[in-house]
Amino acid sequence: MAVMTDEEIDRLLEKLDATQKVRLLTGGSTWRTHPEPTVGLRALTLSDGPAGVRGETWDERETSLVLPSPTAMAASWDERLLTDLGALLATEARRKGVDVVLAPTLNLHRSPLGGRHFECFSEDPLLTGRTGAALIKGIQSGGVSATAKHFVANDAETDRLTVDVRVDEQTLHEVYLAPFEAAVEAGVWTVMSAYNKVGGVTMSASPLLENPLKSDWGFDGTVVSDWGGVRTLLDTARSAQDLVMPGPDGPWATGLLAALEQGLVPADVVDDKVRRLLRLARRVGALGPPRPARRPAVAPAARRALLRRAVAAGSVLLRNDGRLLPLDPAGLRSVAVIGTHATQVRIQGGGSAEVFPDSVVTPLAGIQEALGGDARVTYRPGLPPSPLPRPLTRDWSRDPRSGEPGVLVRLLDADGAELHAEHRLSGRIVEPSVTAGGASAVEIRALVRPPVGGVWTWAVGGWGAITLSVGGREVLAGTFPLDSDDPTRVHVAPPEHRARAELAAGEEVEVVARRSLAPHSGVATILSAAPPAGDASAALADAVAAARAAEVAVAVVGTTEQSESEGHDRESLALPEGQDALVRAVVRANPRTVVVVNSGGPVALPWHTRVPALLLTWFPGQEAGSGLADVLFGLAEPGGRLPTTWGATQDDVPVLDTLPGPDGQLRYEEGLHLGYRAWLRSGSAPAYWFGHGLGYTDWEYEELAAPAGVRAGEPFDVRVRVRNSGRRTGRETVQVYLARTGSAVERPVRRLIGYAAVRARPGESVVAVVRVSGRALAHWSAERHGWETESGEFTLLAGRSAGGLPLAATLTAAGVPLSPGSGVPEAADRDGERSPSVL
Repeated sequence: MAVMTDEEIDRLLEKLDATQKVRLLTGGSTWRTHPEPTVGLRALTLSDGPAGVRGETWDERETSLVLPSPTAMAASWDERLLTDLGALLATEARRKGVDVVLAPTLNLHRSPLGGRHFECFSEDPLLTGRTGAALIKGIQSGGVSATAKHFVANDAETDRLTVDVRVDEQTLHEVYLAPFEAAVEAGVWTVMSAYNKVGGVTMSASPLLENPLKSDWGFDGTVVSDWGGVRTLLDTARSAQDLVMPGPDGPWATGLLAALEQGLVPADVVDDKVRRLLRLARRVGALGPPRPARRPAVAPAARRALLRRAVAAGSVLLRNDGRLLPLDPAGLRSVAVIGTHATQVRIQGGGSAEVFPDSVVTPLAGIQEALGGDARVTYRPGLPPSPLPRPLTRDWSRDPRSGEPGVLVRLLDADGAELHAEHRLSGRIVEPSVTAGGASAVEIRALVRPPVGGVWTWAVGGWGAITLSVGGREVLAGTFPLDSDDPTRVHVAPPEHRARAELAAGEEVEVVARRSLAPHSGVATILSAAPPAGDASAALADAVAAARAAEVAVAVVGTTEQSESEGHDRESLALPEGQDALVRAVVRANPRTVVVVNSGGPVALPWHTRVPALLLTWFPGQEAGSGLADVLFGLAEPGGRLPTTWGATQDDVPVLDTLPGPDGQLRYEEGLHLGYRAWLRSGSAPAYWFGHGLGYTDWEYEELAAPAGVRAGEPFDVRVRVRNSGRRTGRETVQVYLARTGSAVERPVRRLIGYAAVRARPGESVVAVVRVSGRALAHWSAERHGWETESGEFTLLAGRSAGGLPLAATLTAAGVPLSPGSGVPEAADRDGERSPSVL
C-alpha cells in the first residue's frame, strides 16, 4: 500500500477550516486526540509507558506485559536486546489499540536522589542516546510511535512543574540535549516537552523546541506536551509546541481560535502544527485506510523467554569473591532465601507509568522452580511486617455483594444513591471503569478477614471529604483540600490519611471508605491497611537461624514505593526498614551469602565489602525470579554493566542536590561533570564505577589500535583486542573513553565515546570494533553557538569501566569548526554487539 506523501498531507490540510485545525491541537480526552472525518483522520490513542503499555484505562483487570525498568535495559549495554524489547512494546500497543507509546525517557541520572531514575536509562549521554535509539527503532518497526521525553533537563521530581533549571550552554548541548539528538537521528516520531523551565522559560514555550530540535536537527514529527504541561496560551501557541494533552479542556481549546483570528498567532504556525499531527497519524496508520500490522503477534512463550533473558542481560554482578556464583544446583542441599523482597519483589517503579502484570515470578518462586525440589528451600522475611499501609488485595478481602475476592467500588450521587458499581481486585482505585455523570463520591467497600489480630493501621488515599468505618465504627472523618496541581499526585498517588482500629484474627468485618468528588481533584481512591507491629528481634533471629542452617543464603533487599517513586525525589539512599542490619546479620551467619539488590537506582551499600556475592537486578519486570535463578545457577551470565556510578555512602556522592533554591532555580553548577565525570574530577573513588560489572569468566585487555590522526567530523574505528582468560564462554562489553589534557575549553577528565560487545570461548582472543562518531572530539562553543574541534592530541582509553582502563593510545585531530547540528552521533544507528574478529 502506498504511503501518503507530504504533498498529499498538504492537500488534506487545505480541506480544514480554522475551527477544525485548532480543535485537532488539543486532546479529545485523557488519552486520545480528536478525530476529523473530513480528512479521514481517526483519533490517535496515546499510552504510558517505558516498562509496559497500559492502554487507556487504569484498571488492574486489564493486564500488560511488564518489562525490566529502563535502568535495567540500559544496564544491558545491548542494543539488539533493546530493539527486541521495543518491538514487544509495539506488539502490546497494537493489542491495546495504542498508536503512541510515551517512551523512552531520555533524561539523565544527574543525582542518585532523583525519584524517577528507574524510568531513565543512565548518567551518560552517549549510553542514554544509543539505548533510547535502539528502543525507538524497535517500537516504530511495529508501526507505533515512540516518544522521546521529557525535553529537556527534567532530571528530578522536586517542584517539577515549576522548577527553573539553570545550565550553561555548553553543558546543555553536550550533555542534556545529546540523547534527544540521537533519538531524532534514529527517526523518532514524537517528542514530549517537559514540565520544567530551562533558563526561565517553560519547556512548552521554549525556543529550544524550534532550535535545535526542529531546525538544526530536522525533527519533522510532533511535539506533545506532558500531561497538563501547557498552562498558558500565546507563548506556547507561538512556540514549536504542537499538541496539548490531555483534553478536551485547556488553554488552546479555549483561546487559540480567537488568537488565530485576531492575528496573535500566525496561521502558518498553526498549519505547521496540524501538518505534523497529520504526518504522525499517517505514520501510525490513523490517516486514510487502515494498514495491516507490520509484524505478527509474538507467541506467549516467546514473550516470556525474551523478558526472562532481559532480566539476566541487565543484572549487574558487582562482587563475586571466591567465585561463589554461579551456584551448582546439582550440589546444593539447602538454600535460605531471606528478605521481604523475595516474595514482594518490586518489578517496576511507581507513578504514571505503572502497569498491571497478569503474573509475577518472585525471586523465591524462581529459586524454588530452578531447584525443582532437589534442595530444601527455606524462606524467612527477616523483618516484621511493614508499618506502611498497602492497598487491600484479594488475599484477605472480598466483595460484600458478590463474595468474590477483592472489593466493591461504587459511584454515588449527592444523596448517596448508587450510580454505578463494579467488582475490583485491589483497594487501589485510580479510576472506575466508567465515568458516571453526577457522581459526588467514590466508595470502596470490602469484607476483611485479618490474618492476625491486634491494632491495624488503615489509610484512605484521596482528596476532599473522607470517611472510613471499620466493623460499623467510624475511625476517620475529615476534609482534606486539594493542595497540588501535579497530575501524578492528583490522579495517581493522592496523599493517604490514617486511622487505627483493633481487629480479631480470622473475624470478618466490613470496611467502608468514601471520598467526595470535586472539580480538578481526580477520582483516585485508595484503601490500604498494615498489620500490627511485629517483633523485629524475633524476625531477625529467625532469618539468621535459617541462614546459618543452610549451605547458601540468598538475601533480597530493595527500595519501597515510598522511598523511590515518581512524584518525589528521594531523601536518602539508605535501604529502608532495617535491611542493612539484616544483610550484616545474615552474612555473619553464613559466609556463603548472595545479596540481591532490588532497586531502580543507586542505594547506599555500607556493608558491600563484607558480602561475597552482590547482584543488582534493578526493577526486573514480571520474569524477575526466573531471570534471577538463571543467573544464580549459571544458566545465563549476568550481562549487565552499571549505567550509573554507585557510591558506598550518600555523603560520598559529588553531585547530589535536587532541591531548587528559594528563587525556584535548580542550578547545574557541576556543568559537564556529572556521574562518573564528577567522581573523576573529585579525585575520589566510588564503590563501583560506571560501566562496572562482572561475568562468569575473566578477560585480558591486550591491544588498542586506532588511527594516528583524524579530521574533525570524521568517524573512526577503535579496535580493542581482548582475550577470554577464564574457563567459560562469555560476553564482554568493551568501553572506549576520551581524554585531553591542556585543553583550552572545559572538558571532563574523560568521557565515554563508544562501546561494543564481543563473545569469546575460553582462551580465544577477539577484537571489539568500536565505531566512534565524528562528533566525539568536538565541543560546543558557547561563543559561536556551534560545534568545534580543537587541533592536537587526544588520548583514547579502553577497558571495562570508567575507572578501569588499562589500554591507551594517542590520536591527533586536525581541528576545524563544525556547523551547528552537524556530526550527529552515528553510534545511534549502529548495533551494540558486533561480530568478533581476530586481530
